[in-house]
Amino acid sequence: MIKDDNSDRKFLFLQGPHGPFQYRFSKKLIMRGVSVHKICFNAGDLFFWRNSKTRSDFLGKTEEWSDYILDTLKEGYTDVVIYGDNRPAHVIAAKHAKALGVTVHYLEEGYLRPYWVTYERGGINGASRLVDTSIKQMRAELKGGEMEQSAAPVLWGDMRQHILLGAIYHWHIMYRNSDFINYTPHRDNSVRSEFRLHFVKILNRIPHAIQRRISTRRLIASGVTYHLGILQLGHDASIRRYSKYTGMDAFMRECVETFAKHAPKHHHLVFKAHPLEDERKPLGRVADDLAKEFNVQGRIHYIRGGKLAHILDFASSVVTINSTAAQQALWRGLPLKTMGQSVCDKAEFTSNQDLGAFFANPKKPDLAAYRDYRQYLLATSQVPGGFYSRASRRRLLLQIVDLVLNKQDTYQMLTDTSAAAVQQSVLRKA
Repeated sequence: MIKDDNSDRKFLFLQGPHGPFQYRFSKKLIMRGVSVHKICFNAGDLFFWRNSKTRSDFLGKTEEWSDYILDTLKEGYTDVVIYGDNRPAHVIAAKHAKALGVTVHYLEEGYLRPYWVTYERGGINGASRLVDTSIKQMRAELKGGEMEQSAAPVLWGDMRQHILLGAIYHWHIMYRNSDFINYTPHRDNSVRSEFRLHFVKILNRIPHAIQRRISTRRLIASGVTYHLGILQLGHDASIRRYSKYTGMDAFMRECVETFAKHAPKHHHLVFKAHPLEDERKPLGRVADDLAKEFNVQGRIHYIRGGKLAHILDFASSVVTINSTAAQQALWRGLPLKTMGQSVCDKAEFTSNQDLGAFFANPKKPDLAAYRDYRQYLLATSQVPGGFYSRASRRRLLLQIVDLVLNKQDTYQMLTDTSAAAVQQSVLRKA
């Protein structure tokens, strides 16, 4: 066992990603002398947390949560680990934790997904430090440091494991949740509906894959010039909290209407669905109906889920609300327009044109600025690995334990490292 002086650290885990990641993470912390505890909200949380001695169950009503978590935090906790920043229970917990001086560790899917996880302390997504940090500031903080630029990924990541673990999680809530009679999901859909959508998606994987490949090949073979609309999950927190949209249908409507008015007549518009899109709204039908309404039949396409890389390789520009997949467009030097608040919304490489002007003549990004931005992310908020497969969890745990135990956050660590590198450079020159 590694002997570290972490006896004064007491970690509280709230809800995490589906699967065993949180529990494996807690075991690594215990090996470092840390005290850990988990609050379970439902039978899905319970199933993936294997130690009854290090957990408690929140069985109260939603309106009782604020007092419950405040009293819990006052029991000497120094750190809280949460997944995402928009679940109502997490928003309340983070507010109380910060007021008490408890460090909040945010984990989320990577801004540079699929091969990284996001880790920040101050906030994530639209509340991330990245939003208010200029490219000039990033360059100054990176001074003296060098980092290899990796190629754009061609795969999404651990998608099969993600879907399977989600189905297992919701199955337990459906059939073993009798003790949690007051549990309320953080999403609009019922748990039964969530499970059904996950299960149907598993059953339809093969026919949907065949349909997707045919649609993609036809699109590429046609040789048309197309703008790519990257869709997100309508219930995603980044949509609800950091944009004006209530769902993908509203975003698609604005895109098609503007495209019909301003895009060159030989251009096409392709909507690419999120790999986890569960068709709770038939977006393919939405695309067809909008094409008819705005008289652009044959120029609007919808591709269901799957890999993004091949479609991006032939696109002329990309528009999205605030999807992190937009980073793959920037890796390829494609013009990018974001319609919501995003960590990559920087004037140097994200278009400030209105949507009509963008469809008519999109401006190209400053690739040098984007490379520096990406290097800054890799040096601060992005940790290699993932939540869902055994191999990616193992890789993530190699670094994340040390990061959360460090007294400094990753931004402070970069500043100190860069300052030291510059100082050494000056000394060498002297």
